Amino acid sequence: MPVFESTEKMYQVLGQLFRTLLADPEMGPKFRDSGIVIRFQITQPNGEIWLTPDGQVHCGAPEGIKPTVTMSLGGDTCHRFWLKQVSMPVALAKGLIKAKGPLPKVLKLLPLLKPAYQAYPEIAASFGLET
Repeated sequence: MPVFESTEKMYQVLGQLFRTLLADPEMGPKFRDSGIVIRFQITQPNGEIWLTPDGQVHCGAPEGIKPTVTMSLGGDTCHRFWLKQVSMPVALAKGLIKAKGPLPKVLKLLPLLKPAYQAYPEIAASFGLET
């Protein structure tokens, strides 16, 4: 059974994570300054989450926005990534995460993800997910 029992649950958990990340006093401004639009295309359950440089988190496909980078991955891989059980380089090499777009731009943001790694276990647990 997938970690996220429904698309709605995935949107609740990951939406909270990304809103927390974009509100972080260090990460938020750096992400906004990057000008990157990230589209997470997630399967099992199916859904999309978009992060835009204006600090918005869109659960579902927004109108009129083009992604800079699209990250395609399964819900379980996403959950494991935020728990630091799988690294981005390993996931990319194994095909667990597929990236489309100028990946060097996104890789530059990886060191800024510390607040997300710190916040995710508590957020996931608050929604009843195993951490």
